[in-house]
Amino acid sequence: MLERDVGQPVSVARQNRIGNTDATTLITDLPYGPKAAETAREAVVVALHGAEADLLEDARLITSELATNAFASGSPPLVLCVDRTAPTTGGLKVEITVTDGGCSHSLPFSPPASEEEAESGRGLVIVEALADDWSLATGTHGTRVWCRLTRQPSPSTAST
Repeated sequence: MLERDVGQPVSVARQNRIGNTDATTLITDLPYGPKAAETAREAVVVALHGAEADLLEDARLITSELATNAFASGSPPLVLCVDRTAPTTGGLKVEITVTDGGCSHSLPFSPPASEEEAESGRGLVIVEALADDWSLATGTHGTRVWCRLTRQPSPSTAST
């Protein structure tokens, strides 16, 4: 068992080559507090180093929303996992998962329609708009939100 100070983030990164694919996974604890979103955005920048700017910005925004929701609606611990898969033929697949210790009330699977003037309530709407696929599982013992972003190889890199 890994011993650590409670409340101190722990990051684990691993890189693998599986067939013709490079895979990197970053797993880190997020602080249970207002800094959860900031820490999550910083972790995504590390995990997606060298990725296209539009993918990185989408991933940062999604991760920020998921971490904020986990803090606002869940309980500790908050954990972020970023899986990056890059086939040698080009392109990139990113899977982002945020889990928390659960919530006492159930949340709807579909993102709620938000009012234009509302200051909150757009998190899952943003995730649904930007992600290629996503899911939400809630319960009293844990909540897990997962999404996938994919980018196909650009024509100039696919022919090399």
